[in-house]
Amino acid sequence: MLIKYLPFVFVCLIVGKLSAQISFPNTLQAIKVDENITLDGKLNEAVWTRANRISNFTQRELNFNEPATERTEVSIAYNEKFLYIAVWCYDSNPGAIIAKELRRDFSYDIDDNIIIIIDTYNDKRNGFMFVTNPNGARADLQVFNNGGSTNLFWNGVWNVKTTRTNEGWFAEFEIPLYTFKYKNTDEEQNWGLNVERNIRHKREQVCWQGWSRNNRITQVNQAGTILGLKNLSQNTFIEIKPYTIGGNQVNTRMTNNNQPNWIRNNPVLNAGGDINTLLSPTYRLNLTFNTDFAQVESDQQQINLTRFQLNFPELREYFLEGDDFFNMGFGGNRIIPFYTRRIGSGIGDTTNVPIIAGARLLGKEQNSTIGLMSIQTDRLQGNPLTNYTVGSIRQDVGKQSVIGAMTVNKITNQYWHSTTGVNGRYSTSKFLGNKNLDIGGAFIQTYNSDSGFQQKSYAYRMFVAYLNDKWNVFASTQKSPVNFNPEVGLMTRENFNEYFAEVAYKPRPKNRLKWIRQFEFIPVMITQTNYDETNAMQSFTYSLQFLGFDTRKGESFRMSYNRRGEGLINTFKLLRIIPIEAGNYYWDEWSVDIRTFRGRTLSFSNRLSWGELYNGHSLQNRLDMLWRAGKYLNMSVRYEYNDLNLPNGSLITHLVGTRMEYAINPNAFGSVLSQWNSLQNQWDLNFRLHVIPRIGTDFFFIVNQVLDTNNERLTLKRMAILGKLVWRFTV
Repeated sequence: MLIKYLPFVFVCLIVGKLSAQISFPNTLQAIKVDENITLDGKLNEAVWTRANRISNFTQRELNFNEPATERTEVSIAYNEKFLYIAVWCYDSNPGAIIAKELRRDFSYDIDDNIIIIIDTYNDKRNGFMFVTNPNGARADLQVFNNGGSTNLFWNGVWNVKTTRTNEGWFAEFEIPLYTFKYKNTDEEQNWGLNVERNIRHKREQVCWQGWSRNNRITQVNQAGTILGLKNLSQNTFIEIKPYTIGGNQVNTRMTNNNQPNWIRNNPVLNAGGDINTLLSPTYRLNLTFNTDFAQVESDQQQINLTRFQLNFPELREYFLEGDDFFNMGFGGNRIIPFYTRRIGSGIGDTTNVPIIAGARLLGKEQNSTIGLMSIQTDRLQGNPLTNYTVGSIRQDVGKQSVIGAMTVNKITNQYWHSTTGVNGRYSTSKFLGNKNLDIGGAFIQTYNSDSGFQQKSYAYRMFVAYLNDKWNVFASTQKSPVNFNPEVGLMTRENFNEYFAEVAYKPRPKNRLKWIRQFEFIPVMITQTNYDETNAMQSFTYSLQFLGFDTRKGESFRMSYNRRGEGLINTFKLLRIIPIEAGNYYWDEWSVDIRTFRGRTLSFSNRLSWGELYNGHSLQNRLDMLWRAGKYLNMSVRYEYNDLNLPNGSLITHLVGTRMEYAINPNAFGSVLSQWNSLQNQWDLNFRLHVIPRIGTDFFFIVNQVLDTNNERLTLKRMAILGKLVWRFTV
């Protein structure tokens, strides 16, 4: 029982009380319509004249708790098929509106925008978020666990149109009801609703409900309510999304006289698809056949100055869509018990193994969230037929807390591996009034049929988090003994136990230094990682951020000191080139980080660090620049420089990356990604064009090239030119 009260005693030392942020009215009556609504963003239909409106918005930034300086109004209507949302964003200086994004899933954090979040279960935990800007660009995501996690890669079927006048800008949303999951009942439903508007040229952020700086729009427990949703369609539907892909792939190799020798020229012609059906408004079944990921963008190159494995994020939409359902709640970045990039990757992660078929069931009933997925991969180059089956269940407890269990299974030939665990989290946003407090943990066990259950084949993690506007306090401990091996996971470290603690103080000046929006001081951020078998040091980091601040105009500055340590039990080669002998090493490092407001036409960020490295010295710099030429074209440049001087060798590395994002309209856009680093002497080029002929149907044109840059020459190593069409229809 004592443990239950420890976080309370600890946090009481540093926090005060803040009342909840509720503005009345906190409900919006939806209106049911029979007539058609023309989706054009003009908001001139009769329904919008008679529909109820909300307009009581309050500032979160820059001037907390003050009324919005610009008027915002929202109305909702619906019929048997669609939910319609109308938004009036008035602006007294419409010429200053910032809107330079047009593509799907745009960077909405740097444009004027309106954000709508809808909690269809009204469970104060989960929601669907829809975002648009004055250009009519679209972005969306799913929210889980009251903002504890989000799925940025969810792409719902919906549309929006906008218009701009000398009074401001206006948006009209059309969302098919089947895009949502909601209760299976004929009774009137009340859904959670919150709205946030960002007026970038004023750096102003206003919310309908829950505008406390301790809250975010994704914390749906702060939402208001949509009333009056009656007789919502309960009909199931079947969505069929076949694809076809065609093109050519070329591989080359160099001869002894450094001339290209064409060794493979493979035409590509393939087909497959997905079938999605709503078994009920709360459960969605997905079947996939001959799954293809040709449209996925290349990984961003990284230069690894550590001795540990890098974590490349999942980029494949199929696995990202159900990401939260298959999360073991382990957190952190040391252990990922279920790493979906293992599915479809061959031996050594160097080949792509075809996915024959898969099935996935996701849904929620009452307070239980269930996820099931089974994927079958084919034989290829020494990789046998393999089945991956994953199951999870999560139970809501109280208002915001949760417990869950999950199992990941890999079956191939006569071999079976499983990674199974339980997790739980106590969460509240009402701690000491209106503060956020999270306490949680997870325990995971691995098993395989060859060796059975082994001693020390488990891992655990526990944490306590008090993350709020003025104080951030976080502490965690985790352990992974030597025999813990999640075969469908990712271990950036093995055989370790670790303790982490951070305290950050972020005051906001009230009288003096008004040009500063918020300071950030981090007196303590310490990580102690030991080898679990010997308890000797594996790594150590102590960081002190003695000055950090964000300005009211959007700039930021950070200056830090770091004390680092590494305990090497074997010699390793830094960047696979410079030998570092076994032993314990400690060194000091300084860093400065400067960022300008990304909403400007030209912005940049630069991080410079210098000091010791093992038994030598290093200078590291990363520069990122963003040029927002207009809504049709944005370009970014990334440059990383490392100058390493150690007794056993010296090395200078360069990494250059450029990205050009272009858009013809919200339904025709693409990107060109170019990357080169001096370690590999390899230039990667990725060109993507994405056209949406109608919402739900997609055409992709992709060109991938890898060129060798040795001997100051460009020599083609690999190339793929592909076209892919995914069309959608319902029955």
